[in-house]
Amino acid sequence: MTGVEYPSVSVVMPVRNEERHLAEAVRHALGQDYPGPLELVLAVGPSTDRTEQIARDLAAAEPRITVVASPTGRIPAALNLAVSAARHRVIARIDGHALFPPEYLRTAVAVLAATGAADVGGVMAAEGETPFQQAVAWGMTSRAGVGSAGWHTGGDAGPADTVYLGVYRRDVIEHVGGWDEEMLRAEDWELNYRIRASGALVWFTPELRVTYRPRESARALATQYFHYGRWRRVIVREHPETASFRYLAPPAAAGLVGAGLLAGLAGLAGIASGAPAAVGWLTAGLAIPVIYLGGIAAVSAALSREVPARVRARLPLVLAIMHMCWGAGFLTSPRTLHRGRKADTRVRSARKKADPAAPVRAE
Repeated sequence: MTGVEYPSVSVVMPVRNEERHLAEAVRHALGQDYPGPLELVLAVGPSTDRTEQIARDLAAAEPRITVVASPTGRIPAALNLAVSAARHRVIARIDGHALFPPEYLRTAVAVLAATGAADVGGVMAAEGETPFQQAVAWGMTSRAGVGSAGWHTGGDAGPADTVYLGVYRRDVIEHVGGWDEEMLRAEDWELNYRIRASGALVWFTPELRVTYRPRESARALATQYFHYGRWRRVIVREHPETASFRYLAPPAAAGLVGAGLLAGLAGLAGIASGAPAAVGWLTAGLAIPVIYLGGIAAVSAALSREVPARVRARLPLVLAIMHMCWGAGFLTSPRTLHRGRKADTRVRSARKKADPAAPVRAE
């Protein structure tokens, strides 16, 4: 197209222990069908693998890549460091295990200009490589796994509470003070909350789909969803108006299943020790986890008829991990987990590095 003005874009990527996916993520970030200037800032945290060396090698071979150190390895701090090192007025956030499609930035900038939004984003299009990852991907894109979140399952374009990753107007990030460095999960949601509170618009569009590589083991998935639940409780605690069935269903299920299991085990122990017969009735509690497991097995079987059998066989386990660990994290989240927002002066002082103030155009 002729006569189109595409602003300069800085892609910011926090990375730690991403040896397996980093080179592929960088290739997709820089391989954009985007006519304007483009740079990539990698904020590299302390890693136990070859992530840092890979990042340095990539930067040595590609002048559009800048590497900055992220001493804490925390994602929000890394994002603030990356933005402070970035040079351009549009900021696109990406992870080291996510893959931009070729048209992503072109589409995002066009939507940013057309809507006047401060942040636009789309769908986390989870795609697995192994059967377990494929089962996780199914769970992460199914209402049976994550409820009705548009950035997981899709939906109509329009204003949203939050979006996956996001392409931002830099001046808005600076205005609200950047990512909260004490918010170790749900950091994008919290930033978007402040953006919306400032009167700016967050916009979801299903046209933007970013490939996401799910966790590769049951243990890693359990850890991920446990922390998701813990930090979602922080959000609900600090912003109770955001509580919804989607957020409260997993802790309710985890609480019921846990209580039923404990009661059932107590009943079995009582029977084994010769306790009064009334104690044996506690074994009825085992019906709750049995009903839950039967329910998720039935739901996954009914909704996954197109899925290969070896993936379908793993779906009940994946759904149980997602539900129970998210719920357990929510229920056990301590009040001391989040100590309040720490403003980032690097982001505020980085304004002078941006392009001259001008509206985003892509018409």
